[in-house]
Amino acid sequence: MPQPVDTPPTMRAVSQDRAGTPDVLTVVETARPEPGRGEILVRVHAAGVNPADWKTRERGVFADGTPLPFTLGFDVSGVVTSVGAGVTVFRPGDEVFGMPRFPHPAGAYAEYVTAPARHFAPRPRGLDHTQAGALPLAALTAWQALVDTAAVRPGQRVLIHAGAGGVGHLAVQIAKARGAYVIATASAAKHDLVRALGADEPIDYRTQDIATTVRDVDVVLDSVGAATWSRSLRTLRRGGTLVSILPLDATFPSRQAEEAGVRAVFMLVEPDQQGLREISALIEDGRLRVIVDAVFALEQAAQAHVLGETGRTTGKIVLVPVPAP
Repeated sequence: MPQPVDTPPTMRAVSQDRAGTPDVLTVVETARPEPGRGEILVRVHAAGVNPADWKTRERGVFADGTPLPFTLGFDVSGVVTSVGAGVTVFRPGDEVFGMPRFPHPAGAYAEYVTAPARHFAPRPRGLDHTQAGALPLAALTAWQALVDTAAVRPGQRVLIHAGAGGVGHLAVQIAKARGAYVIATASAAKHDLVRALGADEPIDYRTQDIATTVRDVDVVLDSVGAATWSRSLRTLRRGGTLVSILPLDATFPSRQAEEAGVRAVFMLVEPDQQGLREISALIEDGRLRVIVDAVFALEQAAQAHVLGETGRTTGKIVLVPVPAP
């Protein structure tokens, strides 16, 4: 029977004890967690950096109400070092990736994390840890929005906002893999990229108004928010679906959506082992690739957040707590 890998009693982790700008993020030495029943302990080789991270840092409280101090991070790629009672799907030495515990704290900006075993899946063949660490939250968001929520079918017209962004560049590929005609907004400089990812029709959001240039769309995936809601509704055909991955608020034109005969929903991504396996299958079939814009050491978490908050990255940013062998 495989034995747990020898692990130190402490670990390095990025912590913050107050809300604020990226400089509140500091590396501390803290106790290494132990896996509970049904959980695994994973040595983190890569942790993706997401907008949810810098928004939580700035607010100083997690979406579930968890207060300071805490460690940010949801995306994980790494190696199982030990398993808790009752775990049968993984064993020490297995390479895994996942988005554990979301929207509750996972603490991925650290050398080790624990989480339910079924919040992880085997790392996709052909990806290193850095690439796999960039995937879970963004890819699951795109998959759950387009497949589980909107049920995209072959021949449908799908509009993806921010088609070169973290969620967007994966959503373009997933929609294309589902047989859709894909329209993607992006700056003109990124049109060649979104075409290479599978977009049939790039739209320059700086010079073109989708409300007047795009019509008869079946599904809109919105990761921008209030600035695009009304215009997005005008692109949809009756019976179409707008999926926002940003919460709808009082500014959302609900009456306009109802009058237009369209469905408008907010979707919160969830841990999903089956979704991870579906994403892995697309990767291994060569129909999905992840773009990593920048890689930072754990001690450079603040720099990673500064870059992310510019809103100008292509693909994902990744922290590397433990360099992959």
